Amino acid sequence: EAQLVESGGGLVQAGGSLMLSCAASGFTFDRYVIAWFRQAPGKEREGVSCISTVDGFTYYADSVKGRFTISTNNAKNTVYLQMNSLLPEDTAVYTCAAESFTAYRGTPLPGDFTAWGQGTQVTVSS
Repeated sequence: EAQLVESGGGLVQAGGSLMLSCAASGFTFDRYVIAWFRQAPGKEREGVSCISTVDGFTYYADSVKGRFTISTNNAKNTVYLQMNSLLPEDTAVYTCAAESFTAYRGTPLPGDFTAWGQGTQVTVSS
């Protein structure tokens, strides 16, 4: 059974940085697409970034492009989301998700992913 556990959330001032981690187990890590979603109160879940462990393809939402970087450590079955220059509007619960795709392009959609973590809160103060 696929399991994902996020860590690294917290409270940070605007302009600061956080690195989220998503530790995966129970599936063949190097054949998956791992995505980060976020959901702020009263808003829909948004696909922030994703990475393919198959071909290294990465995606970033326009709202985070140039500020966030997604990466993997396949030896540790872990995906990271480095978040720099954080803004108050980045405040949300961040959740990682995984799915087995041979190819995945474009904006990650929640309905495409079946394995989910529990989420971690990121709060950016102004």
